[in-house]
Amino acid sequence: MSRVFLTVLDAVGAGEAPDAAEYGDAGSNTLGHVIEACHPQLPNMARMGLGRIESTGYAWDGPVTGAWGRAREVSKGKDTTSGHWEIAGVRVTRAFPVFPEGFPREFMEAYEKAIGHKCIGNKPASGTVILEELGEEHLRNRTPIVYTSGDSVFQIACHEELFPPEKLYEFCRIAREMLQGDLGVGRVIARPFVGKPGSFSRTGNRRDFSMPPCGRTLPRAVMEAGLESIGIGKIEDIFAHDGLTKIDHAAGNPACMDALIRFMKTDFDGLCFTNLVDTDSVYGHRNDPKGFAGALEDFDRRLAEMTGLLRDGDLMIITADHGCDPCDISTDHTREFIPILAYTPGMDKSVDLGTRKTFADIAATCAEWLGLKERFEAESFAGALR
Repeated sequence: MSRVFLTVLDAVGAGEAPDAAEYGDAGSNTLGHVIEACHPQLPNMARMGLGRIESTGYAWDGPVTGAWGRAREVSKGKDTTSGHWEIAGVRVTRAFPVFPEGFPREFMEAYEKAIGHKCIGNKPASGTVILEELGEEHLRNRTPIVYTSGDSVFQIACHEELFPPEKLYEFCRIAREMLQGDLGVGRVIARPFVGKPGSFSRTGNRRDFSMPPCGRTLPRAVMEAGLESIGIGKIEDIFAHDGLTKIDHAAGNPACMDALIRFMKTDFDGLCFTNLVDTDSVYGHRNDPKGFAGALEDFDRRLAEMTGLLRDGDLMIITADHGCDPCDISTDHTREFIPILAYTPGMDKSVDLGTRKTFADIAATCAEWLGLKERFEAESFAGALR
């Protein structure tokens, strides 16, 4: 039996990429800045080599058993979709469009006609700030709130008592069908919320409606080989439900880690792909390094239980999809290297994986570990782990 547990710590970048300045992200270093500012205690990741990854600055004098390194993104972009797709073997060669001035008036008029409601907003904004600004008007006039960010997203926020989540998802599906071609954003995101003016809060009923992957992904290759291909958290949304045999759409890191541990206790052959979103959506985008550090510590505490559940033949890989430096002035994602930590039971050595040329080396490694032929035009490091 061979199982691979691939876990993405969303937005936990490992230092500015060589082309970071082209994205306005010179000097970004999510892990390094959070560690420097908040000094989180991360002993379990440190034992796998966290402190040896360039730019993290994590001090650790204890032994290291595991493989550690970082990877550079080849894809155009710095968002969830391009990051996860490249981790899964697919490069995005043309950046998804962004709309710093909001979406074109002609599109918005057509969209409003299609859903039967006027919309408000239509500008880049923080998700919590725009609720404070427009939530009361939304309730008064039944007007969905549309907004975007520095990422390629079309986000729709609606109060659950006014528009139940299923109705909001319908609005999103309509937008997804309409946002194609030059308007083809990476994701349409449902942002349901509750509460009253002055105390609005987003709920766990978020859903992402992504473009389908533009190539053959690791989950699809695993599924077509007759193995289990499991997605936890927003993995199913990121891959537009493609290539998955089982899903658990848990919301928030605690629930996603619970789901991951449940699957680790089951018998299967294949891949378990998990996204832990809180470092991105709850702390990174809100410039909250203390909360970010706390989320890392929460994961590190659960990591001891996870590694204890690994069986002979299992492989665990911990990585990220981009950065979202909570210590800079922007609330947007940042173009960074991603960390790689890997461990398999019985491993008794420390392995420097270096700087990988593409995130897709992770897909190649997972495929080789599971006995698949695909290498996604990348270089596997599976041999270094055995």
